[in-house]
Amino acid sequence: MTETITAALPTTRDNAFDPPAELGVLRGEAPLHRLRFPDGHVGWLVTNHELVREIMADRRFSSRSELHHSVITRADGQPVRRPAATPGLFIGMDAPDHTRYRKLLTGQFTVRRMNQLSARIEEIVLDHLKAMRANGTSADLVAAFALPIPSLVICELLGVPSDERHVFQEDTALALRLETTAEEAFAAFERIKDFIRDLVVRKRTTPGDDMLSGLIASGEHLDDEEITGMGVLLLVAGHETTANMLGLGTLALLANPDQLAALKADPSLIGNTVEELLRYLSIIQFGTTRTALEDVAIGGEVVKAGDTLSLSVAAANRDPERFDDPDRLDVRRPASGHMSFGHGVHQCLGQQLARIEMRIGYSALFAEFPDLRLAVPADEVPLRTDMAIYGVHALPVEWS
Repeated sequence: MTETITAALPTTRDNAFDPPAELGVLRGEAPLHRLRFPDGHVGWLVTNHELVREIMADRRFSSRSELHHSVITRADGQPVRRPAATPGLFIGMDAPDHTRYRKLLTGQFTVRRMNQLSARIEEIVLDHLKAMRANGTSADLVAAFALPIPSLVICELLGVPSDERHVFQEDTALALRLETTAEEAFAAFERIKDFIRDLVVRKRTTPGDDMLSGLIASGEHLDDEEITGMGVLLLVAGHETTANMLGLGTLALLANPDQLAALKADPSLIGNTVEELLRYLSIIQFGTTRTALEDVAIGGEVVKAGDTLSLSVAAANRDPERFDDPDRLDVRRPASGHMSFGHGVHQCLGQQLARIEMRIGYSALFAEFPDLRLAVPADEVPLRTDMAIYGVHALPVEWS
């Protein structure tokens, strides 16, 4: 029986790529540890790959946001709290509401739409690479490439006019920055909702070939708030995660020249490379959360009803019981068992789109700039340790 209580979620990193070392120490001791949350709640920290996967798939552990205690705090010292999920924001719901919304949205990720987006992603990527070359021999890869590409893709997906994307980029960054107060984050999130709500109203009168229009025409009689909630979820999840994978993933490849050389020598490794980067980097740096709906015996412990569990995706993805030599980046590794997209009924709905963007993005970047390199010392690259989604704030690069 676990008696020691870990005082707080370990968050201090020793370098750009590895999760906090204390997570590995805890994982080596036991799969579950008692964890004190910022509000005083004593729940659990889960670090073992098998157990994280098991809990994600077990419906005795709820995703309802209003049941969770948060493991992180904002600048004002307040825990990051989420009230009950508003209509359409099904990531914070359980069945049957989650099932209904997810099924509706899954129906919008058609093969035709993904094929159309793949071709459009290639155009967007090549356009940005041409612009980088036309502007000289150096750039901030985040501003010139990693952020605008998924932002434009999500604009295509939702039918957002591309010249309006700056509106949601600024507010999304503000909402995800831990240095903002709870009030500032809430206000930013409300502005994002207002932006999508206005777009939904426009789509009702002037529909297009996009997901919001598709949801309106689905025949399910969704109201504006429901479609707005689903749109907000797609917007925030659909560009921040991929943007940070493109930036941090490029830095990881540049920092491991042997692995980058292997990819260049065999471009067919790109699919495997993407999976390995997803495993190795684990940009959802504070993991995900579940709350027990009943007493559950698991991992040698009894988790009581009402206990919140912090599932460390980063620790699970570096578990030596699941991955050999897990702290090494290996583009040939069969890394498909990673937890970066989750598992079970809540696994990431847009994961295939994210994979397409990363495969096209990395491949084209290193094909166009084979001598791409950092323009500053690696320790001067600003890391997003202050954000809920990890990555780099900027990535100065240069080429000949």
